[in-house]
Amino acid sequence: MSTQPAPVTFEHLRDGLGIGVAEPRLTWHLPDGATTQDAYELEVHRDGHVHRTGRTPGTGHILVPWPAPALSSRERATVRVRVWTDRSTEPSPWSDPGTVEAGLLRADDWTAVPVGPAWDQDPDTDRRPARVRTDFTLRAPVARARLYVTAHGLYEAEINGRRVGDDTLSPGWTVYGQRLRYYTYDVTDHLAEGPNTIGAWLGDGWYRGHIGFDGGHRNLYGTDQSLLAQLEVTHTDGTTTVVATDPSWQAAPSPILFTGLYEGETYDARLNDPSWSTPRHGTDDHHGTTWTAVATAARDPRTLVAPQGPPVRCTQEIHPVEVSTTADGRHLLDFGQNLVGRLRITVDGPAGTTVTLRHAEVLQNGELATRPLRDAHSTDTYVLNGTGTQTWEPRFTLHGFRHAEVTGWPGELRHGAIVARVHHTDMRRTGWFECSDPMVTRLHENVVWSMRGNFVDIPTDCPQRDERLGWTGDIQVFAPTAGFLYDCAGMLDSWLADVAAEQLPDGTIPWYVPVIPGGPQWTPVKPGAAWGDVSTLTPWVLYRRFGDLELLRRHFPMGRAWVDLMARLSGDSRLWDTGHQLGDWLDPNAPPEDPAASRTDRHLVATAYFAWSARHVHWSARELGLTEVADEYARLADEVAEAFRARYVLPGGRMSSDTPTAYAVALAFGLLPDAAQRSHAGDRLAELVLADDARIATGFVGTPLICDALTDAGHLDVAYRLLTQTECPSWLYPVTMGATTIWERWDSLRPDGTLNPGGMTSFNHYALGAVADWMHRVVAGLEPTSPGYRTLRFRPRPGGGITWARARHETPYGTAAVSWERTAAGLSVHVTVPSGCEGVVELPGHAPRTVGPGEHHLDTAALDRTAA
Repeated sequence: MSTQPAPVTFEHLRDGLGIGVAEPRLTWHLPDGATTQDAYELEVHRDGHVHRTGRTPGTGHILVPWPAPALSSRERATVRVRVWTDRSTEPSPWSDPGTVEAGLLRADDWTAVPVGPAWDQDPDTDRRPARVRTDFTLRAPVARARLYVTAHGLYEAEINGRRVGDDTLSPGWTVYGQRLRYYTYDVTDHLAEGPNTIGAWLGDGWYRGHIGFDGGHRNLYGTDQSLLAQLEVTHTDGTTTVVATDPSWQAAPSPILFTGLYEGETYDARLNDPSWSTPRHGTDDHHGTTWTAVATAARDPRTLVAPQGPPVRCTQEIHPVEVSTTADGRHLLDFGQNLVGRLRITVDGPAGTTVTLRHAEVLQNGELATRPLRDAHSTDTYVLNGTGTQTWEPRFTLHGFRHAEVTGWPGELRHGAIVARVHHTDMRRTGWFECSDPMVTRLHENVVWSMRGNFVDIPTDCPQRDERLGWTGDIQVFAPTAGFLYDCAGMLDSWLADVAAEQLPDGTIPWYVPVIPGGPQWTPVKPGAAWGDVSTLTPWVLYRRFGDLELLRRHFPMGRAWVDLMARLSGDSRLWDTGHQLGDWLDPNAPPEDPAASRTDRHLVATAYFAWSARHVHWSARELGLTEVADEYARLADEVAEAFRARYVLPGGRMSSDTPTAYAVALAFGLLPDAAQRSHAGDRLAELVLADDARIATGFVGTPLICDALTDAGHLDVAYRLLTQTECPSWLYPVTMGATTIWERWDSLRPDGTLNPGGMTSFNHYALGAVADWMHRVVAGLEPTSPGYRTLRFRPRPGGGITWARARHETPYGTAAVSWERTAAGLSVHVTVPSGCEGVVELPGHAPRTVGPGEHHLDTAALDRTAA
């Protein structure tokens, strides 16, 4: 057991290099076995000076304010902490130091300008990507070097023939006009005294590539393909050298002939000079490519922002579980898991040999089923140069796939020659769940894989077809699950900043962020319930899960403006019964060609969300100390709830839409304060579910709520019937069909093995996997009761024939866990409470018991004997 606190971390980042705030908040974990923190002392070392806080009383150790003068650009500091715990008079040993280094915090820190190819290209056609480079000489040994870099498009940097970093699709996708992310790299060991070269591969990416459905769009943010880079070198003699992108750089066509996020990538190895990013003389490379002067573009340095979360990286490699060969020589690979990423191939063959890689999520009649991809061709092509064994992976594209078709492979396809590399935002995994029912456990794994596949810099709807957009409604319903499974606070905080950037002056929240033109249904942007409510509900969820009050404060104006808009639209009636609404999107009874044709009144859904968001603004204002504002929105929420009941609850107690979703929203959003009304609604909800033999009858709105509504209404058994149903539509039906991710439609693959005929059919959509949050809280029984899990409840509620379950979550304070199993005598439960936290254990038939940090075992049989 460690007697030290864990090293300090900064904001929501695992790596403090290049942080974008001058006063980063600090987090540390208490020593093993510590119960409470009584006081702490922080020590900050910077530029030869030491700042100590002295003994500071306080129990907080999550996101503690910066204790020293603000950092300036490029300034580096190490921080360590010691703590007094459990009323000890002696402090713990000092923690190991954590290191933070500010990025470029001021606009005038930047001297670089965007540079890219100058040759004419038709902006409406496919364009060959470029590489850019420059040579430079360092006159003294290197002590420290940092590369600050971003792009109009995508980049991969190299220095002296070596790749810089291991991130992918950088700088990611933000609202580029207002927020362009840059990354900071420590490149000290890339450089040496004397001649050096820096260069970068470029790709169109989201900036000017083909993006969107219904034909898509190009050049959404500009027509240039440019690198913006600033290399800053500190020498051992104290002098500095700055190498920044400027008109002296050179550009040349890349061996990548074409690359697109949807289309895939074509690469001709015969055109590559592997020494292109190493020092040399002249304007021609070893393959005769001429390097010419670059063109410069414009970028306001005030729009450059540092990352708030991790970048996209390769996080796993998967080998095929089955390889078959067709009569015409094609190879079909099954990786056993629907994933997001790309293939890495290792191949040897004659020059000019062309290997083609096609991707799809499912097979139909033994061939790739590409219809669900729509206009995303998902095809990569590699042309060999004949110089021996080569290893290649595309740079600037990603595919959603389980199956791949390989054409043109020279010779035998050996084991290990083709590997799938999984890519997503490299968040830290924080949540796990499993239970005695292998199908339910597989369902949970499907949820995890769908989150991985769709958290690719922004939270997307799907990763495979011509869409991949940041739909606000999807993450709104899924955020509680996401916050349990992964540390996504930094990533979603950054994306919510883009939501605020795209919010219209009247308060309207777009359907997806960043915004792209999407046809008459989506643009011009118009307000819609459940989707726009991401502005109020998701910041609250992140605050509750990660304990970050400042995150809630930053996004509060956005949510308040959204609720104010709904108040204006509803007028004195407080009923939002006008405008375009998606309602309970993808109700399984809706026709494939019209997924918004739900059986539940769309305006019932809109008014319910109006009340729910107003209530969240009330709660948020209260947490932020805005008492008068909190009171204002509490009154508004009450008024909307009253109007909801008057319009949508009939005199006999039924809802005007007699559907599961109508009752679920009324119950889950607290719109029925009368106990008799709640009881009637809960009974009717259970009756409707059982009348359909516990098959799913809800869409995007009702599905995340229905199990909680049933549980809280006293119908836990019916909620378990829903969870464990295997007939279509149900959560487990896809599992019976071999699904390894969550489907967009309950019947994306029909029982006869045919694809759903709708033009919108994805096999990797996380939204309907929001039920995992109920599994964590109810099946396993682990939930926070105060922000950041500072207090938590262990309340397993067994059912559905499940005989054991367990869940573990890495809270901001440390590990919380619960495991339970049924025994002949009752229920045996083991819980873990993090240091500095307090838990309450609630077991069926027994009074709640408060437990402190550490491990605790409770057995209902033993409790019964004690009570007797």
